[in-house]
Amino acid sequence: MIDLIECISEIILDIQEFFFRKKRKKQRAYEKENSFPKKRMISPYERVFIIVGVMIVFITFFMLIPSSKGTSITTQKIKELKELLDNEKSILGTYPEKLEMVIRNNPLRANLTKDYWNNNFQYEFINRNKYVLSSSGKDGVFGTEDDIK
Repeated sequence: MIDLIECISEIILDIQEFFFRKKRKKQRAYEKENSFPKKRMISPYERVFIIVGVMIVFITFFMLIPSSKGTSITTQKIKELKELLDNEKSILGTYPEKLEMVIRNNPLRANLTKDYWNNNFQYEFINRNKYVLSSSGKDGVFGTEDDIK
């Protein structure tokens, strides 16, 4: 099936190339007759290469975006959790010992315990005035460079 599609596309490109050369020959004669400079004309094969090149650039670009998008979404979730933890401290006078105590059974907060890459946040209660909240980042391993705290 792929061979058939490839064969048909080659035939179409060859037909387009034939008409392009015919048109270019006519254009060149007109330019020579009227002493005009040569106009740049793009052949069908060049168009294909340009389109494929642009597609490769866009695909490469859009493959790089999710990593920065994931970092910004995870940072936003950490900020939301920080606000909840600070609110809890202002009410109770201490940070909670477990992150689940802030989330409780609220379905609106259920997605806050996981980062963009669907990994659980690591919450370390140090003392009543201090905690560490971190994400393992894209690689899913804590203690590496891509961790978000």
